[in-house]
Amino acid sequence: MQPNQYRDVRLEKLGKLKALGLDVWPRKAKRTHGLAELVATYGDAAAWPNEKLEGLGLTVSVMGRVLTIREMGKSVFAHLSENGEKLQAFFRKDDVAEPGWEVLNLLDMGDFVSVTGSLMRTRTGELSVRVKAVQFLSKALLPLPEKWHGLQDKEQRYRQRYLDLVSNPEVLKTFQARSRIVSAIRRFMEDEGYLEVETPMMQPIPGGATARPFITHHNALDMALYLRIAPELYLKRLIVGGFEKVFEINRNFRNEGLSVRHNPEFTMMEFYAAGQDLRDMMALTEGLISGLARDIMGAEIIPWGEQAISYAAPFRRLTLKDAIAEYGGIERRLLEDDAAIRTLAKAVHIEDADTKTAGVLLGDLFEHHAEKQLIQPTFITDYPIELSPLTKTLEGDDRFVDRFELFIGGMELANAYSELNDPVDQMGRFQAQMAEREAGNDEAMLLDLDFVNALEHGFPPTGGEGIGIDRLVMLLTNSASIRDVILFPLMRPMKPAESEEKEG
Repeated sequence: MQPNQYRDVRLEKLGKLKALGLDVWPRKAKRTHGLAELVATYGDAAAWPNEKLEGLGLTVSVMGRVLTIREMGKSVFAHLSENGEKLQAFFRKDDVAEPGWEVLNLLDMGDFVSVTGSLMRTRTGELSVRVKAVQFLSKALLPLPEKWHGLQDKEQRYRQRYLDLVSNPEVLKTFQARSRIVSAIRRFMEDEGYLEVETPMMQPIPGGATARPFITHHNALDMALYLRIAPELYLKRLIVGGFEKVFEINRNFRNEGLSVRHNPEFTMMEFYAAGQDLRDMMALTEGLISGLARDIMGAEIIPWGEQAISYAAPFRRLTLKDAIAEYGGIERRLLEDDAAIRTLAKAVHIEDADTKTAGVLLGDLFEHHAEKQLIQPTFITDYPIELSPLTKTLEGDDRFVDRFELFIGGMELANAYSELNDPVDQMGRFQAQMAEREAGNDEAMLLDLDFVNALEHGFPPTGGEGIGIDRLVMLLTNSASIRDVILFPLMRPMKPAESEEKEG
């Protein structure tokens, strides 16, 4: 049967429901308890045997989507679903008030109903509602995916997330976990004395990261605006203005490709603390992530594909050069010589090895040899200055900066700095970035004179960090793709032929 035929049959049933005098699109459901609440409270058969349940004398009204209907003579068993939980409704013809039995005959999988009755347990021990009354709530005019196989096609799952959530309970659980993780992050940051703030999503100058922005136009002001690539420069302005600790959890937008680890619209938390440095950021990060694993996911050791990751603090610390040497099998002394670095880069076919600086090539060598090997939580420190235009240099070596990136599961999760607070130095680094743009690097930073002006009014020593929320949820829920943890990921539009094929 084609979707249109299903729809015609269901519209006919909807007409019959109306003919019974029912309000088929009521404004409110009769509901005394959440379905999941009843399952959590009374689902344990040992703690709540049938005699004890019936002794409660409790009448409940619950609503849910009909997932299954099974007729046995003058009895009907149906499973209702809400919030990722299922509860059985048991109907006997003689028990159900009119026109309840006629309503049952017009139900389809996917419809929403409310049932009222007492709690009981069937012979198989399943918690159920012995139904006395039925309220019809909503007719599903199109069928749900086939119940035994669910929605399997990944592209369709992402495009029709509402069906994915209905069909695949583990997907709903992943997004419930995501919400709990984000809530716990907020509580943790507030307990650490941070204030949550909001900064502009549309900016006249995109800054705070090296990335290609999305561009839009403001008609009234007749000016170009950019969707933000990072909130960093605005959050630092707040430290200049007198805030001690600030954080923001919100969307960033980068006009880049899509992959299992990249979505052009993604969620990140950035935070800044006056008077702190990189070591303080490390300690806070360990406490945050270890606590999330333990308190939200229930364990400090969590599976990641075929491996297991331990989130117990402290995390490992390696300099960028040490990581290249260890995972690339390279003599450490060679990484102190610019010519040797260039030779090593050419040996693994890094692009433009003749023209890039030694510092940039060290970053390339790290990505080539080490990044995917960093499965257990590892702080990589001491980055070349070319890769970090907003960071304080290391004491005694101005070629490198006081920065870490946290890698887990072979991917970057967090990026932190001892923030640059010298406005003269900052101006020079902006100018170097502008020279790169003129040379053709459209991801290099633009000059933000107002930000430099803010620094010239005084910016205290500050620790700052960004943590990718989507990737953090991927790791904690063992999700292989970033699309599995973003409710509505960006998708390429379907071609007409593809659309017809899916519908057929």
